[in-house]
Amino acid sequence: MFLLNAPEVRELDPFTRMPARYRQPRRTVWADANQGGREIDAFLEGPVFDGAGNLYVTDIPYGRIFRIDPKGDWEMVAQWDGEPNGMKFLNAHELLVTDYRNGLMLVDVRSGSARPYLARRNTESFKGVNDLTIDTQGNIYFTDQGQTGLHDPTGRVYRLSAAGRLELLLSNVPSPNGIVLSPDEKFLFVAVTRGNCVWRMPILADGGVSKAGQFFTSYGPSGPDGLAMDACGRLLVANPGLGYVWVLNHRAEPLQVLRGPAGHSLTNLAFGGAAGKTLFVTDSTAGDILRIEMDVAGLPIGPSRNATGDKASG
Repeated sequence: MFLLNAPEVRELDPFTRMPARYRQPRRTVWADANQGGREIDAFLEGPVFDGAGNLYVTDIPYGRIFRIDPKGDWEMVAQWDGEPNGMKFLNAHELLVTDYRNGLMLVDVRSGSARPYLARRNTESFKGVNDLTIDTQGNIYFTDQGQTGLHDPTGRVYRLSAAGRLELLLSNVPSPNGIVLSPDEKFLFVAVTRGNCVWRMPILADGGVSKAGQFFTSYGPSGPDGLAMDACGRLLVANPGLGYVWVLNHRAEPLQVLRGPAGHSLTNLAFGGAAGKTLFVTDSTAGDILRIEMDVAGLPIGPSRNATGDKASG
């Protein structure tokens, strides 16, 4: 990686840590496959904010969703037999969740109930859905990663239209993970974890995609994971293998490197706070949430961006 200008290096600050009452380290089937068999008490992902400023995160191996209030206090709001990862609010009270075992799930944060939203495609199970984003028209874009990688570049990216039509956009991705749209919704970005890069593809007028290209190339043992976009069109990339968050301009040049604790895994990120300018990051190694103040607010996600201009995004 050659840079004309060195990026600014900034340190992420601790915000809150998962309380001991929710921790019970043990081996799980998920950890055996994805964490080398180590005992874990949580693996945090999928941060997203509600309109009241509460942060929601998933815990993949234990099928849990937690709500964290602005003071940093935790409450478990849902648990089921699944492996939830990314999530976004469909409305004020319901989260759409990518569940590796069960497909897309709908979770009511008031009752804690979880029910299938889209379990299969033409009766075929997904490989293992991972993350999602929603455009201003209500179309849902989501990644289907499974255990794909350079050895098996068959990961998929789907779009589920607001009318319920499921379209396969990509089927050749080595480990598609985080996903986000540009501010004008003309480009789709996908984190390609095992390829250690981020793909960028134009969305055509007819809704199709074309000329997918490699936008950003990282390095290290584990590549890009969660993605976020700020209101100026800068792409933020959580890179767990490095413990970094990259802040990239429109040419994929790193403007800032946000660092977490050495040796920790930063998996995903979301903007929140009173002005929408505080970036919150899941530290999945320790079960922590980190944060840092940014100079630009995050880009709101979904139809509420048209209706309310809600500052929270994830």
